[in-house]
This record gives sequence, structure tokens and C-alpha cells, in this order.
Amino acid sequence: MQRIHFTAADIARTRLKTTTGPLVETAFAYGLLGRCVGPPYVRWYRQVAKRLSVRPQGRSGGIGAVSDPAALLRLIERDEAAGLSEVWREGIAPYWDRMVAYLEAESEARCRVVMGGGVELLLATLHPRITWRAQVLEIPGGPDEDVFLEGRGLALVPSVFLNHRPAQVIGAKEQGGELVLAFAAPPDVQRAATLWDAPDDTAQSLGALVGQTRAAALRVLRATCTTSELAERLGISAASASQHTKVLRETGLITTRRIRNTVLHSVTPLGIALLDGLPAQPVPGRVRTLDAVPRQMVLRAS
Repeated sequence: MQRIHFTAADIARTRLKTTTGPLVETAFAYGLLGRCVGPPYVRWYRQVAKRLSVRPQGRSGGIGAVSDPAALLRLIERDEAAGLSEVWREGIAPYWDRMVAYLEAESEARCRVVMGGGVELLLATLHPRITWRAQVLEIPGGPDEDVFLEGRGLALVPSVFLNHRPAQVIGAKEQGGELVLAFAAPPDVQRAATLWDAPDDTAQSLGALVGQTRAAALRVLRATCTTSELAERLGISAASASQHTKVLRETGLITTRRIRNTVLHSVTPLGIALLDGLPAQPVPGRVRTLDAVPRQMVLRAS
């Protein structure tokens, strides 16, 4: 059993985030494919299994990489984890927009718990198998260890695909590092019916064109946000998010503007056309068609 120890300062600094990002969800999904799945995942499993040319069987190796999303991204970029990369492309990207909407609703529901009963009620109701007792959060199914937050607080994040245990610590456990607790929030059968609607080919085609991370970034940027907000939504570093926005901007898919000390990114009409699978309208002074985009820039790995 894992025991996370809170002080009063830790409770005050405990916060909710919407998602761990597509990389971490990919690792959880990779492990789920090697197990028997419950009703919320049957439809997803059948769709993804048909599309995957490599199916991980009885493997949970992807789970171990979750504690370092940056390392996971590097593996995928270098194609050193072919199975993981395929699960990302076929099992996460086509559903990502719907997953984010679902996780936002989950986070909002938890926020209402905090408003009604405070952070301690939130911790006590995270999951039926998690126990909040005397300033200690007890999580079964993980390593037998004590984790002391020492005033830094804890970020709580719901996860769609975390299924093998009620929660998992992600991030640096040493003093000073950010600590995230992903907790299982599987959809009920009714919500799963819409969450796993068969996707069209737009998501896969866009990912093949610009890369999976930048395709995910483009979808996030339908709602204008900053580089740090984009990094948080994707579960990547701010430096990586900045590099991806640079490429998307150079290819005419997003625009960037500065308002005082804040940099905001927005999708252009060309980017929206790609997201929606519609013919792009020429924009004066910008890249007019994908034929005009340098091939090496567009096809650079995500």
C-alpha cells in the first residue's frame, strides 16, 4: 500500500488538473490492452484492436515509463517503442477531443465537491478503494511506501485509462519536485457509448501529416491559450510546447500574438480546415495550400 502524507500546507496547496495529457493516457492504455477489459472499454478495445498491427499482449511495460512523460515522448519520437506509438496513434488521438471533454466534466464535478466540503472531502471521495485517514491518503495496489509531500501539495488528475489500480503517483517524489496523483475515473457504460463512437479518418490523417503531438496541440488550440497552458493540456514540457507551436506557426496553422507578458496561440482558418477535414480557404500573405508548405517541416515527427 502507498501512503501519501499531508500537512496542513499540503492540503492548502492540493489542486485539480483536467488531464495528465495524451502521453500518460497512452501509457495507461498500452497496459490496458494486455489485460481483460471491463464494460466501459469493450467498444474501444474492439475498435483499436482492429486497427493495430502490433497488439501488446500481457504487457504493462508502458506503465513504468509514466513517471517521466518527457522520456516517454522521446521514446515515441525516436520510434523506440513502436507498440506505444501505435497505441497513441490508433487508440488515443482519434478520441482525444471527447476524452478531454469527459475529463473536464469529471474535474468540474470534483470542484463542486471541494466547494461543498473542502479538500479533505475531495480526498476522501477520490475512489472507492482509496482511504483518507488522519492526514494520510492510503492507496492499495501500488508499491509499499510512504510519500511525504513536505508542503509542496499535490495535483490531482482524473484518468480515463488508469484501470489496473485506483491511483498512481506521477512525477518526482524527491523534495521540491512536482507530484501528480492520477486517479482512475473510468466512464460509466452510458457515457462510454458516446465516448467510443467510431472515429472518422480525420484524426489519423492529420496525425500522419503533422505528427501526433502537433495534431493534439492543434486541437487544443481551437480555444486560444498560452504556451504553458498548452504544455499542461498535452502533458509535455513548456520547451517542447514552444517548439511545436513554432512549427505550427511557420506552417500557417496557428497564429501567435503577445499581449504584454503573455503569448497567446490561436488556430488559423487553414488549421481549422485541417481539423475539420474541409477544403482550406486561401489566406492573403500566409501559406495558401499544403503544397506550399516545406515538406520536411510538415512531416517532421511530433
